[in-house]
Amino acid sequence: MKIVTYNVNGLRPRIAQFGSLLKLLNSLDADIICVQETKLRRQELTADLVMAEGYESFFSCTRTSERGRTGYSGVATFCRVKSAFSSDEVALPVAAEEGFTGLLEIGKGEMAAAAEGLEEFSKDELLKVDGEGRCIITDHGHFVLFNLYGPRAVCDDTERIEFKLKFFKILQKRWESPLLQGRRIFVVGDLNIAPTSLDRCDAEPEFENNQFRRWFRSMLVENKGSFFDVFRAKHPNRREAYTCWPQNTGAEEFNYGSRIDHILCAGSCLHQEQDLQSHNFATCHVKECDILTQYKRWKPGNSLRWKGGQSIKLEGSDHAPVYTSLLEIPSVFQHSTPSLSARYIPMVRGLQQTLVSVLMKRQTAEQVNSDGDIIKESCSERERRSSDHCSTPGVPSGNSCSSSSQDFEVLSSKTNEHSNGFSMEDTCNTLVTLGGQRTKTMCGSEPKKKAKRSSQLSLRSFFQKSSIPSSGVGNGTDTATNQIDVPDSNHLLNETPIPENQSGSPKQCELNSSASIEDQDEVDVCSLEKEKNSFALMEWQRLQQVMQNSIPFCKGHREPCVARVVRKRGANFGRRFYVCARAEGPASNPEANCNYFKWAASKPRQK
Repeated sequence: MKIVTYNVNGLRPRIAQFGSLLKLLNSLDADIICVQETKLRRQELTADLVMAEGYESFFSCTRTSERGRTGYSGVATFCRVKSAFSSDEVALPVAAEEGFTGLLEIGKGEMAAAAEGLEEFSKDELLKVDGEGRCIITDHGHFVLFNLYGPRAVCDDTERIEFKLKFFKILQKRWESPLLQGRRIFVVGDLNIAPTSLDRCDAEPEFENNQFRRWFRSMLVENKGSFFDVFRAKHPNRREAYTCWPQNTGAEEFNYGSRIDHILCAGSCLHQEQDLQSHNFATCHVKECDILTQYKRWKPGNSLRWKGGQSIKLEGSDHAPVYTSLLEIPSVFQHSTPSLSARYIPMVRGLQQTLVSVLMKRQTAEQVNSDGDIIKESCSERERRSSDHCSTPGVPSGNSCSSSSQDFEVLSSKTNEHSNGFSMEDTCNTLVTLGGQRTKTMCGSEPKKKAKRSSQLSLRSFFQKSSIPSSGVGNGTDTATNQIDVPDSNHLLNETPIPENQSGSPKQCELNSSASIEDQDEVDVCSLEKEKNSFALMEWQRLQQVMQNSIPFCKGHREPCVARVVRKRGANFGRRFYVCARAEGPASNPEANCNYFKWAASKPRQK
C-alpha cells in the first residue's frame, strides 16, 4: 500500500487546479492521503470539498476564535477503499479521532482511552493546543496513523514558541501510550521542523542547536528513540532533498528550501518469527520513500523572476508531497467506516426533517425580502388594494396614482413592448414602487416572472413611445406614463420642437425644452469628466516616473530592486524597503539573490 503526505496550502485552490477533488486524489495514486493546511472551517465542509467517489475522508478544522487563526490550518485524511461498509481493507480505518487530546467530540465508543497519559495537563491547556485543527488520528488495525500539521514559530515570537513546545510535548505523551501497548505508529505531515543541516539549504553553524530540532532528533532510533525517519532511512546522504520553499521569494528556482514534511514510523514488524530482535516495521515493510518533485510550482522553462517572471503567478502549493510504499500488509477483520467520516457531516448528509416541515405546504403568495419587498399577487387582489396603496391625503383616489412620482413609479413590462394593446385579463404585468416597496402583479394566464429592479426615471424616458395605449388602462389607477401618447424618440432626434400654439399641449413643449437643457448638461458633464480623467492620468504617469527614478539598483547585479512593506507588527510596521529582485538561492550561486537591502526614505506615519 502507498501513503502520501501533502501540505496543499489551501484545499480549495488545489481542487480548482486539478478540476475536482477526485482528480486531485487520483493524481497522487495512494491508498492513504494525508493533507495539511486545508484552510477550511467546519461550516464550509460541503460535498464537493470533502467527498470523492471511492474515498472515505476525515477532517479536523480549527475551533479557535483567535484573530488570524479562524479558517487557518486544518488537516484531512483520505482513504481509498472499494467499500465503506463490511470491508477488510487496511486503508479503511477501524476507528478515527479528531485531535490528539481526547477532549474533542469523537464518534460514540471510539478511542475511549485517547487522553491516557495526559493527566498532568489541565483541560484548558489541552483544548487550547488541540483547538487549531492540527491532527487526525486513524487506526488501521496494523498501525495507528497520526496526520499532523505542526505549528510554526519564528525566533522572536515567544507566545507561539511556547505554544509549539506544549503542542509537541502533549503529542509525544499521546503516542507513548499506544507504543507501550505494542502498537505500531506512523506520524506523517508537515511538522515545520527541519531536523539537521542536511535538510536545510545554507544552514547556519548553529542551525542544529534549535530546541525543536534537538527534540526531533531525540525521537529517532539512532538517538535511542522509537521512530525511523523513513526518508533518511532510505536516503541517508541525499542532499538538496527539500519539500518546502518560501513562496514569496521565488526560492524554488534555485531549490532553496528545507525538508519539513516527514514520514516517521515506529514499532515491530508483522512477521510471526521467534527471533525479532533485528526486525522492525521500517526495515521489513517499507519499500520506498521519496519526494514527488513533479508537484513543485516552479518547473524548468518558467520565466526567471528578473526576466519578467516575477509577475507570473505559479500554480500549486509551496510544498511537495512525500510518499512511502509498504510491503506485505495483510488484510484486517471486517469493519465499516467510523462515525467521524465526512459522509456523516450534516452539511454533506443533510439534516433530518421534522414532521412539521414535511407536512407544511408552500403558500401561493410569498413575500421575499431582496432589495425591497417583492409581493406576488393576483390582479383581483391588486384591484382591491389599489385604493389603499395609491391614495394620497387631500387628493381624489382617481388621480392619486398619476399625481406624482415621489410616492411611486410605474414601469411597463418588457413583455408588452411590441404589443398594440392589452386587456386586464390577458396582460396585467406591471411593477409598482411604493415608497421603497416593490409590488409585482400578474394575472392567472401570464407565467410568473421575477420582478427586475427598476431604475430611476429620467426626463428622456418621457420621450420614448409607450407600448401600452391609455385606452386599456382601466380606471386610471395603474399608470401615469401610459396616459400620454408620445412620439417615437428616434423621430424626435431629427425634428425641431413644435411651437406651443401648434402643438395643442403646453406641457409637451416644456418637456422638449427641458430635454434640450438636459442634453446640454450631459455634454458638459462628459467633457468635464474627460478633463478630470486626463489630468488624473497625467498625474499618475508623473508619479510613476518619480517612483521609477527613486528605485535603487542592487549592488550584486546592478538591477532595479523591488519594493516591499513590513507586515510584521512592531516599530517598523508599514515601512517600505527595497530588496534584490532575483530569486532567493544559495550564496554560492551568483545568479541568485544578492541579499541587497535598503530602507525607503519615508518612515511610516505614527497612528
